[in-house]
Amino acid sequence: MSPGTGDDFITLARVVKTQGRRGEVAAEVHSDFPGRFTEGMRLFALPPGTEETRRELQLEESWPHKGLLVLKFQGVESISDAESLVRCELQVPRSERAKLESGWNYVSDLVGCSLFDRGIVVGPIEDVQFGAGEAPLLIVADNSGKKLDVPFAEAYLESVDVKGKQVRMNLPEGMLEINAPVTNEEKLEQTASGEKNIKHRGHGGSQSKKNSRRAPRPLR
Repeated sequence: MSPGTGDDFITLARVVKTQGRRGEVAAEVHSDFPGRFTEGMRLFALPPGTEETRRELQLEESWPHKGLLVLKFQGVESISDAESLVRCELQVPRSERAKLESGWNYVSDLVGCSLFDRGIVVGPIEDVQFGAGEAPLLIVADNSGKKLDVPFAEAYLESVDVKGKQVRMNLPEGMLEINAPVTNEEKLEQTASGEKNIKHRGHGGSQSKKNSRRAPRPLR
């Protein structure tokens, strides 16, 4: 699901688990504005797999905890109540999103733009994912249909033209190959190669020496 789910709403956070006994939840934040979550603010919880059924919530308090943000909502008073919010997107109407300084763009606006690397088109940006790293990952489909994970890092960024639907970057040589996921054919090839390397040692059992090449972890 894209961080900017829906045309009229944007996602500020995603609930990942319950927290505490009074109905608190812990969420990963998708906003660059730490002070965005204030007492009394209105948020809309969107369950996974739907675009229409949003539940309006009012925030009572919030505080950071182990890389996440703990949120306490009015009317959510127990662990059972909080469980209904797990995996929900916490959204606000697009008209209420914070104003940006000139030259800044929302990451969610990048979905649908074409990614260029050193002037050559790579493919459309299909999603933006947030994780433990400093830079979010752009999920890009290349011309062969492969999904590429590209870190949206300032060091690689040349320009962003949201209106023109273009993101231009200068990526390190080989990064696109490193971040391409392993295809089914490559998985079969690695499995076959690993099976050929299995060695048996008498009656004392067997040891397997599998192909040590693995798909590299995506950069974050």
